Amino acid sequence: MGAQVGDLHHVEIWVADLEAAIAAWGWLLTELGYSPYQEWPNGRSWRLNATYIVIERSPALSDRHHDRLRPGLNHLAFHAGTAGDVERLTAAAQLNGWRLLFPDTHPHAGGADHYAAYLENAEGFEIELCAAERTSVRTR
Repeated sequence: MGAQVGDLHHVEIWVADLEAAIAAWGWLLTELGYSPYQEWPNGRSWRLNATYIVIERSPALSDRHHDRLRPGLNHLAFHAGTAGDVERLTAAAQLNGWRLLFPDTHPHAGGADHYAAYLENAEGFEIELCAAERTSVRTR
């Protein structure tokens, strides 16, 4: 199936530490089904269907620090499969350059009916791994 009007074409993320970003983002994107797409001295990209994600160390960077709490992009959210898939990815992500945000409310930091993991890498970029099904908080 080809791209549809309105589909996301690509996302370009500028990073200060290219090698660390390639390790963290490359692992994550591969786990989510993306394949290596392009490679050049200052960047890499991974593609899934008609969408690709670029990680680049641009010579035009005006700052070396990303702050997801400033105006601009806060995070990227990915469909990650079942709740079990989210948990598997969350555990593995913590061994691959990501840390769990909001651990006290995980996996419902986004609300009782939203099962997701919020993760942040060393440069402060946040991602959200969302379960396909709606899962309410259960009491034991």
